Amino acid sequence: MRPFRVSSRFLRGVRRVAAGGVAVAVVYTLSQERKNVASASWTTNFKPSVPWDHNWDKRDPGSLVKPTSKSVTELDTGEVVKEKLEQAKATATRHLFLIRHGQYDMSSPHDEHRKLTTLGKTQADKAGKRLKELNHPYTLAIISTMQRAQETGQIICSHLPEVPVKHCSLIQEGAPIPPEPPVGHWKPELKQFHEEGARIEAAFRKYFHRAEPEQIEDSYEILVCHANVIRYFVCRALQFPPEAWLRISLYNGSITWLAIRPTGRVSLKLLGDSGHLAPDELTVN
Repeated sequence: MRPFRVSSRFLRGVRRVAAGGVAVAVVYTLSQERKNVASASWTTNFKPSVPWDHNWDKRDPGSLVKPTSKSVTELDTGEVVKEKLEQAKATATRHLFLIRHGQYDMSSPHDEHRKLTTLGKTQADKAGKRLKELNHPYTLAIISTMQRAQETGQIICSHLPEVPVKHCSLIQEGAPIPPEPPVGHWKPELKQFHEEGARIEAAFRKYFHRAEPEQIEDSYEILVCHANVIRYFVCRALQFPPEAWLRISLYNGSITWLAIRPTGRVSLKLLGDSGHLAPDELTVN
């Protein structure tokens, strides 16, 4: 009997089939694994590009509870810590309404002369009426000490006479952080960003945080301030890159509404809402 010979062509074919089988097996395995993964539509990366910082306001219960004494038993330690964590948890939601001042006279370099125009007063009046129509139990109105914000706040509060008023210089207008991308028509000196940015960041840390554990009911606070401040606050609160603040535009007299949940999560309910203004009353100066 003649010996059985395998041609080189046949062997090459077998190798191709074997390699193909391995490749198919690998692809099948990967496809099976990926069935359990939800990817963003614009990328194959299923991990968040920027993870949410749950302790952004440094009020997460886990960061507020101090370690227990070594004298207690392990069981007691667990119970004590659990009780303290429960006591440190917020239960109410804080609602912040950020109102941009009305249109003002820009002809003078001095703030005390930069008063609202007739249209600016109309914008403030309509913003106040809109806040009243929303019918929330407002707990406090905080007004920037700059002239245009003071006038705007006074007009708004005339519609909400029962709301306590506080004046704050931290939320004055300023240069919060160099914007990205930069713009050619607005270039403050670096020392302005250095000084004013620290002030505006201090204002954010003062007013943006979850409710204290002692707060039982939801609160509704009004901040009458300025476009740069509001835009920076929005980016910081949503944990967006703060350098993006100048990409947002806000009308005079517009309403921005942010809610800070007990868990520390933040939601943007309104951004520069101007539906209470007529089309010919929309300005951005």
